Amino acid sequence: MSAPEKPDLEKRSAAERAAPASSRAADFGIDTTARTTGQAVAGYLRGLRTGELGALPALLGLLALLILFSALDSTGTFPSLLNIANLLQQGAGRTIIAMGLVFVLLTGEIDLAAGTASGLAAAVMALHLVSGGNLLGGMGTTVFVLFMLVIVLAIVLALLLRIWAGAALSAVALGLMVIGFPPNPWLQMLLAVCVGVVIGCITGFLVAKVGMPSFVVTLALFIAWQGIILALIGDGGTLGLRDPVINAVANGNLSTVGSWVLFVVAAGGYAAVLLNRQVSRRRLGLVAQPTGLVLIKVGAVVLLGAVATFLLTLDRSPGQLPIMGVPYVVPIVLALLVVGTFVLDRTRFGRHVYAVGGNREAARRAGIDVVRIRASVFVIASAFAAIGAIVYSSKVGSVSPGAGGGNTLLFAVGAAVIGGTSLFGGRGRISNAVIGGAVLATVENGLGLLRQPAAVVFVVTGLVLLLAASVDVLSRRRSAVAGR
Repeated sequence: MSAPEKPDLEKRSAAERAAPASSRAADFGIDTTARTTGQAVAGYLRGLRTGELGALPALLGLLALLILFSALDSTGTFPSLLNIANLLQQGAGRTIIAMGLVFVLLTGEIDLAAGTASGLAAAVMALHLVSGGNLLGGMGTTVFVLFMLVIVLAIVLALLLRIWAGAALSAVALGLMVIGFPPNPWLQMLLAVCVGVVIGCITGFLVAKVGMPSFVVTLALFIAWQGIILALIGDGGTLGLRDPVINAVANGNLSTVGSWVLFVVAAGGYAAVLLNRQVSRRRLGLVAQPTGLVLIKVGAVVLLGAVATFLLTLDRSPGQLPIMGVPYVVPIVLALLVVGTFVLDRTRFGRHVYAVGGNREAARRAGIDVVRIRASVFVIASAFAAIGAIVYSSKVGSVSPGAGGGNTLLFAVGAAVIGGTSLFGGRGRISNAVIGGAVLATVENGLGLLRQPAAVVFVVTGLVLLLAASVDVLSRRRSAVAGR
């Protein structure tokens, strides 16, 4: 009778080997059913010494940068409410791209085409707006037909990979372009996201199914998408986004009432999730955090959220026209953060993503469809890139041939890595990209206010990224040594 059970035991052991260790930097994941809060804190500190740093270095770095730039800026512009709100709006686009790249990095892959993929999605959106809804006339017959064929190809590839959401959204893109629709900002933004999904389906198939290295595939597509953007916009051309809804995405603000409603929903939801999880796990006798630490965490988040909401609802305008309210980009980033965190932490798909990144072969032996998981993360990353493109295009008010190029990708990858996501796969969270994006936005904004040239900004940003990668390597080495 023991022989039939052996394969199941092997599968379970393989799955356990593939699963990553819990991030103690983000969660005191200790069996507190028999330990006090003090013992839990001591265990957390031991985790730090053994290399489980999580996002702690990035948080400390962000705090140091905020203090440093506030002290160096003699004009007082950096810590002003107007600049803080502007900082949130400036960095939101690349932060969203970085959030999508976390999925790819967790599997141990890289997507160098995320930047130009976002630019292509923005170009299609802008071209539809500028051409009055006539993409056939805006693109030209040849380019339009080829674009349709690429979308059909993406649908077929998504069906072969059994990525049903990717196939459905690619079909939506095909329908919107073939049937056509008059200028409508909501449908145009939907079209941009669907174009991003199309790109992700193609990238995922080449990497996961064909087996080509992600570095080579995405580098080639980086160049290819840049060429298509140039063909759509023209050398030296610019497509203006003169639509109030699209422009408000990165430049508008919630009302005072709306800002406080957002705070109540966000803070209340956060508190409800953590407290419900705590009660459920203790009732079932499972591993749980100390209740005191949970309450401290909830109280700190609620307090910080209330202070930030109060400050952002004050008038921060330097002129006569009042500017107040939480920027629209804040609820956008929060919504993506919640959805992404839920997918990675609370779904089977998320556990499989971590498993594939932790040990691909063990994940395959445990019965995980590794090909489908690896392809799916590229679809998600490209969809996030398209959303990020909507945000950063809204901020500048136009789309140029260089959209998504230059340092867009480098800053997005840097944001994910600086926040604590490992380049080696299997370790990281969506929140890491948000923290890393805040660090890079602070560096760029602070040095700009200090009137430092672009050369200094690039050098400092590069050094920050190098430091983050070094911390990742050293922490992994310490974790390996501690595990022996």
